[in-house]
Amino acid sequence: MSLQIERQVHIKLTKNEEDALAWLDRALQSAAEVEQVANGAVSVQIVDNQTIQQFNQTFRRVDRPTDVLSFPQWETDEEIIELPDEPTPLGDIVISLPKAKQQAAEYGHSLERELGFLAVHGFLHLLGYDHQDAEQEREMFAKQEAILQRIGLQR
Repeated sequence: MSLQIERQVHIKLTKNEEDALAWLDRALQSAAEVEQVANGAVSVQIVDNQTIQQFNQTFRRVDRPTDVLSFPQWETDEEIIELPDEPTPLGDIVISLPKAKQQAAEYGHSLERELGFLAVHGFLHLLGYDHQDAEQEREMFAKQEAILQRIGLQR
């Protein structure tokens, strides 16, 4: 299993924040293994609250910052087309680092845990998972926790 991750950071990071981002990559690799993504590619953008608020307003018509947004390459009912000898593009994930830091403090866990959670949450959305009702939410959040526990990022 292999997931190519293109990570772009659009804000200045401290050393601790840089170190925490390594867990984001581990979490995504773990998610790809669990979901049996044999050869995929995902882009991850690390941004500030203003940037994610602009994305949220433009694409969801919600004028406030959020923690993570996902932009799947494929529609939920569309078959994912795998290219021979090339990674299959799955989509883009945008994460607000300030929001992740705020939530980590609120929930009483590490920034590594929060970034891992947000990355996995966004990744599962790219694969078609959602949480529109209680059953979908239970399934998605249980899967997220299992993926994070595999790499030692439990609560």
